[in-house]
Amino acid sequence: MHFRSVATLSTDLARTLHRLPSDLDLVVGIPRSGMIPASLVALHRNLPLADLDGFLAGRTLAVGTTRRGDRAFVDAREARHVLLVDDSVSSGTSMREAQARLAQAGVTARVTTFAPYVVPGLEDAVDVWLESVPLPRVFAWNVLHRSLLDRMGLDIDGVLCADPTPEQNDDGPRYRRFVREAPVLVAPSHPIGGLVTNRLTAYRPETEAWLAEHGIRYGRLEMLDLPDAAARRAQGDYGAFKADVYRRSDWVLFVESEPRQAVAIARGAGKPVLCWETQTLVGPGAAAWKSPATLGRRIARRVKRDLLATVRRVRGPGTR
Repeated sequence: MHFRSVATLSTDLARTLHRLPSDLDLVVGIPRSGMIPASLVALHRNLPLADLDGFLAGRTLAVGTTRRGDRAFVDAREARHVLLVDDSVSSGTSMREAQARLAQAGVTARVTTFAPYVVPGLEDAVDVWLESVPLPRVFAWNVLHRSLLDRMGLDIDGVLCADPTPEQNDDGPRYRRFVREAPVLVAPSHPIGGLVTNRLTAYRPETEAWLAEHGIRYGRLEMLDLPDAAARRAQGDYGAFKADVYRRSDWVLFVESEPRQAVAIARGAGKPVLCWETQTLVGPGAAAWKSPATLGRRIARRVKRDLLATVRRVRGPGTR
């Protein structure tokens, strides 16, 4: 499984902008995913930006005062060199259809086609591409809105809804109310293979009602069969339950909110896990997760140790 985050996309674009023509005067994105790289390119180059339909109607998107350059158009169709952008090429259909629409509309501008990511073998489908990324692959900006969801497992808290606060997480009336009224973060557009959560089975009715209320479809709902939160805390190893369910499934990816659990699930299931909080893909061979604070302390201790060693070499034995 190959994964690209929005941060990776931004870095890849910034590093390879020199590969795009220097005489572009308009960036046109293919909605919706193509608007993400199109916006980034337009911002970097300070160029007018349009979506495909807007361009064909002669419109560009409005800009703030810091982005008003000397390339504004009364009519977007006055552009001489257009960059037509999609986020990726997997079959080439979307790009071909967009080009056909430009031709049918009689667009006379020079058009350069661009997609940051292409599948191997389709590099010739666009004029400029940044990286050849094999299938299967997922992108952070649309992973929860793809038909691949029926082959995926998802955590609930921190992915589909917000995590409970410490005050809400009382394993009592406040938590039950949270489960009923939790703010939705994402309502996936396709049925999900299954949901696996460390919520207790006692909260199944409220959980199922919340999922139904928000139109979230799923194959099965796996919950911890323990008497109370104290038993869950005593059991510990919160990733083990999810890892076991994932390992026995035919899912190709699991989406987990919490970094430490993401590592434990990947290692326990022997399959990749997408950590929603860090937007990273965790492989089965991942090392145990360390928090940034822990890593910072380790680095500080190492720097201090190396500095003392250097001082001792300079001053001689016995230096403290």
